[in-house]
Amino acid sequence: MGNPALSLKKQARIAGLLFLIWIITGLYSLMYLPSQIKTGGDAATVAQNVLSHEWLFRTGIISDIISGVLWIFLVLAFYKLFKPVNEWAAKLLIAFVVVQIPIVFCMAAFKIASLKAFKGEILTSFELGQRQDLALSFLKLEDFATLALEMYWGLWLFPLALLVYQSRFLPRFLGIWLAINGAAYLVLSSTGLLLPEYAGSVYKYAFPAFFGELALMLWLLIKGAKNDVS
Repeated sequence: MGNPALSLKKQARIAGLLFLIWIITGLYSLMYLPSQIKTGGDAATVAQNVLSHEWLFRTGIISDIISGVLWIFLVLAFYKLFKPVNEWAAKLLIAFVVVQIPIVFCMAAFKIASLKAFKGEILTSFELGQRQDLALSFLKLEDFATLALEMYWGLWLFPLALLVYQSRFLPRFLGIWLAINGAAYLVLSSTGLLLPEYAGSVYKYAFPAFFGELALMLWLLIKGAKNDVS
């Protein structure tokens, strides 16, 4: 029979590696690309920005698709790791992630549609200005979907926080941090929907909370899980 402690540490590091790649794809799409391709302003300006960075824009679509697929494998790795801790919470974790995956792929489809419209490959019966306006609308739909998804970005962290906190092979402070991280996403999403003029201020003050996921990823990848879980 294998060593249970070594198996647990291996599972933790696999989850940490998947978490790392998933976070990298997320940061690429949510932070790096918006800094390179400006999608604010009038439709003609946005069209020029997108078409002048077409290859980069396409990598963002690929990144979104990879991120969605990775998230499935990541949550399954978490399920395997935490099932002995609390099976109900582990199943809830999967549920909060799985419901988001179709939306992730729909958002990628919006990006594809916007690029094709900007290039004149679809909606060819429309005038240039109309086609650009529709393409910009596709991009805005992705922004609106992201705003709504932030709610689920918070919700999936609550069962994960509980599992980390209840486990005896990870430090409890990580579970507390994840719960704060999840609450920060809920507040940010609610503010963006109800009081959008304050969303920037809320993000500024809540920003430290968002490192909870990063902290867990680094711990799993570097430290793994405690050998002594007695």
